[in-house]
Amino acid sequence: MIDKLDWHAIAAQLDSEGYAVLPRLLGADEARVLARGAGTSHALRRVSLDSLDLGRGDLLYLDDALPQPWAQWRTDFYRRLAPLANRWNEMLGMTDRFPAELNAFLEHNRRAGQTQTQSHLNQLGTDDYLALHQRSEGEHVFPLQVVALLAAPGEDFTGGELVLTEQRPRMQSRPTVVPLGLGDAAIIATAQRPFKGSSGYYRVNLRHAISRVRSGERIGVELSFHDAAQAASDQHTFELAP
Repeated sequence: MIDKLDWHAIAAQLDSEGYAVLPRLLGADEARVLARGAGTSHALRRVSLDSLDLGRGDLLYLDDALPQPWAQWRTDFYRRLAPLANRWNEMLGMTDRFPAELNAFLEHNRRAGQTQTQSHLNQLGTDDYLALHQRSEGEHVFPLQVVALLAAPGEDFTGGELVLTEQRPRMQSRPTVVPLGLGDAAIIATAQRPFKGSSGYYRVNLRHAISRVRSGERIGVELSFHDAAQAASDQHTFELAP
């Protein structure tokens, strides 16, 4: 399924916007089954956003052995995104290169003490929200991540939009609302991406958030390709918006 996506078009949108929407990557029935399973698996570790000063609602962290389909998504998406990540590093004059396969990249993580998965479900009820943040802790940070929506806007919940902000030098932050429906996914920049200016490429800083849920319950998933250091994970640290 993931290999059959139009990766040329996806790469072009990521280059120009810092995100790419993948409509109906999950069927409606499959998405709802995955949503109903939120919070029932022993592989989940629940953390309150309020305790992190990061909003309201809950994050349900997945264990190192991610359940399906998330484990396969993580492997397949990484394989497709690693060449783009390497191209972005080259544009920014960075010497680091990402290996072709996820297992090899995670081995680099382990050697650097990054052993705790950051992938999680987010469960937001009425008046809950996720504040602007980025997961950029650690020596090895993959510049892209995947989010998906497991509930239907306008039916299961209202509000709760995925919001991205982009900060370019000497400019105001540019907010973007990314339209997601039930079963849709999006690839988004983790923290930074290259932007072509008049004198070459430079770094722009990105954060993402979920706006306040006005009614109902919003359930989504966020897959990170790099792991966190154990100490950072225990404190559930994030890079927050100033």
